[in-house]
Amino acid sequence: MQAILALEDGRIFRGLGYGHPGECRGEVVFNTSLTGYQEIATDPSYAGQIVVLTNPQIGNYGTNRADNEAAKPYIEGLIVREFSAISSNWRSEQVTEEYMERYKVPVLAEIDTRALVRHLRTHGVMRGVISTAVEDPDALVARARSIRKMDGTDLAKVVSTPSIYQFDESDPRSQLSDPLLSTVLDQDPKERRLNVVAYDFGIKQNILRMLTRENCRVTVVPAETSAEDVLALKPDGVFLSNGPGDPEPVDYAVRAIRQMMGRVPIFGICLGHQLTGLALGGRTYKLKFGHHGGNHPVRNNATGKVEITAHNHNFAVDPDSVNANEVELTHVDLNDQTLEGLRHKTLPLFSVQYHPEAAPGPHDSHYLFRDFRQMMEEWKG
Repeated sequence: MQAILALEDGRIFRGLGYGHPGECRGEVVFNTSLTGYQEIATDPSYAGQIVVLTNPQIGNYGTNRADNEAAKPYIEGLIVREFSAISSNWRSEQVTEEYMERYKVPVLAEIDTRALVRHLRTHGVMRGVISTAVEDPDALVARARSIRKMDGTDLAKVVSTPSIYQFDESDPRSQLSDPLLSTVLDQDPKERRLNVVAYDFGIKQNILRMLTRENCRVTVVPAETSAEDVLALKPDGVFLSNGPGDPEPVDYAVRAIRQMMGRVPIFGICLGHQLTGLALGGRTYKLKFGHHGGNHPVRNNATGKVEITAHNHNFAVDPDSVNANEVELTHVDLNDQTLEGLRHKTLPLFSVQYHPEAAPGPHDSHYLFRDFRQMMEEWKG
């Protein structure tokens, strides 16, 4: 079927439609990862966004339940150069098009994704509409312009769990029994169990798996849970998850972080990092086209080592807004000098902007979960 992408600035791309027929709307961003399209599609941080993948062939290894980051896809739509009609991998359980159709995700293919990505790099991310209906492109452009902007939008409470739940090695999603999914940071059976409370702003399942592999029992709580309710659970540590949208409207989480600082060890990733920056008195800003991909070089300022990391964020913490007397800037993106990590100099609190639970080839950043465990051990005494 024919399909069309209309951007808010009037640019039109025509191609073929796959997956779910119909229409989707959202902010159009691009991701440079070579693999991991299922993990991208099911990452709640992509809520409200249409994702363009720069790798030219997508869908060729199918989909399977083990690779989900959430129970369903959160992307609004998918744009690719070539969409494979078959899957060729022994782990595949469902052809990718059937998977996208099942979860009502429209896919636009057979367009010049290089031209689209260059357009977004030049002009910045923008709102767009994918439609398989035959209608006036100008009407689609008008609809794109009517979409609510990501700036000022709180999506964390939209994607968050509605109720508390537990996650440990007994959860089938932990995958601890699968030797293919083992990690160099597998738990030491001699280590004592630690209790972590994780705020779900759009948490990825692999984060929960990594915490479990550090012998943590995780209690996942809704985004709007108060600091008092979290501390009443007597956690050994608090984790602040990734998530979609603008961090500034998530003021309830910023208040909770401020109330917990110095009372319990805290570790934040992605949106959790941005909320930590705000809680420390800093500011956030929106990047021109964001960081989305599995090939970003990040320097650890303490060791000088460069980690190849996975990113998915549109917003960042302004390093000049953070009090240098209280906060150490621990990581920096070598592509554009974006702040990628911070640590409080006296309180048990640190965060990173990128995704250490992801594995874009190497496991360069898995040590951060071990650092979190060590921080909790030292705090607990």
